[in-house]
Amino acid sequence: MGPVPTDRERPAIRTLDSRVVYQDSWIRLRQDQIERRDGSQGTYAVVEKRDFALVIPAENDGFHLVEEYRYPIQRRSWSFPQGGFPAGATGQPEDLARLELRQETGFTARELTRLGFLHCSHGTTSQGCHLFLATGLEPGAPDREPEEQDMRQAFVTRDEFEQMISEGVITDDSTLAAYALLLLHEKHG
Repeated sequence: MGPVPTDRERPAIRTLDSRVVYQDSWIRLRQDQIERRDGSQGTYAVVEKRDFALVIPAENDGFHLVEEYRYPIQRRSWSFPQGGFPAGATGQPEDLARLELRQETGFTARELTRLGFLHCSHGTTSQGCHLFLATGLEPGAPDREPEEQDMRQAFVTRDEFEQMISEGVITDDSTLAAYALLLLHEKHG
C-alpha cells in the first residue's frame, strides 16, 4: 500500500456517477453526481467539446479579422479566425489552424508560430484552444462552412483592433486571450 494522499493531492471534487444528457457530433453534455472534499454532495454539468484552433493572421502591423453571426449570443461578432475539425475529422493542431485560416479568410501562411494552449470557460467545459500566429500570408479564396456564408473579413491596424476591444466591439474571449499571448511573445521573443 502506497503513501496516503495529502489534501492537496486528493481531488477537490470526486465523481460518484455520470450520465450523458445530450450528445451530437459537436458536443456532449454530461451531468455528474459529485462529492466535495467536505463530504457534501451535489450535481455538476459539464460540456464536452473537442479542442479548437485560433489563428492570428498578422501583417503590416495589423490583423485580418472575421465577423459572423453567432447564434448563442444573437449578434454579429468580430474575432480572429477559429474553429474545430469537422465531425469525424482529426489531426494536429497546426493542421487545424491552417484549415481554419484558409476556410475563413482564404489565406495560407508561410509561417505558423504556436503561441500556446488555453482552456475555455474551464468551469463549464473541457474544451481548450490552440493559439497560433500566422505570417507570410498568401491570399486565396475562402471556403466557408454553411453557417459561415455571411462571414465578412477585414484588415484592421493594431490601434483599430485595440480600439475595437476598448469599445466592446470585440467581445470574444479567445481573441482577447490570443492577443495577450501575442504581446507576451513579442515581448519575450
